[in-house]
Amino acid sequence: MIALDFAFAARVTVAPALELGATHLGRRRIIPITGGTVEGPRLNGRVLPGGADWQIIRADGTAELEARYTLEAEDGALISVMNRGLRHGPPDVVAKLNAGEAVDPAAYYFRSSPVFETAAAAHRWLTRIVFLAGGVRHPDAVEIRVYAAL
Repeated sequence: MIALDFAFAARVTVAPALELGATHLGRRRIIPITGGTVEGPRLNGRVLPGGADWQIIRADGTAELEARYTLEAEDGALISVMNRGLRHGPPDVVAKLNAGEAVDPAAYYFRSSPVFETAAAAHRWLTRIVFLAGGVRHPDAVEIRVYAAL
């Protein structure tokens, strides 16, 4: 039996996408991460600027997401995040998301599985659990609710 336990929410602020165009893998977009916050029952802190989300937009319109960034816990510990996932929806909804418009999160699918790395003993629990997350895309930020799969 698997149970999901809410761990924290992250609000990750982002800059406008860099559009590389059509590559041999698909349409490549890079979205710089500029900062953010982390709040929840199991982790609080901030998202440090400097990461990015490297996306491939497949021919079927599905975005393959791979975000890499760093969290700083409120105790000062650094936590590396590698978050892979998928986002897709009806073409008109995806077009609005790509144009930076606000869209009802129920209108599209946005799920991921973050993996954490840290040397801080107090946060090593993050490296021993599988996590699932649901996301919401805003024009200048991404909200991610992270759940521990118990």
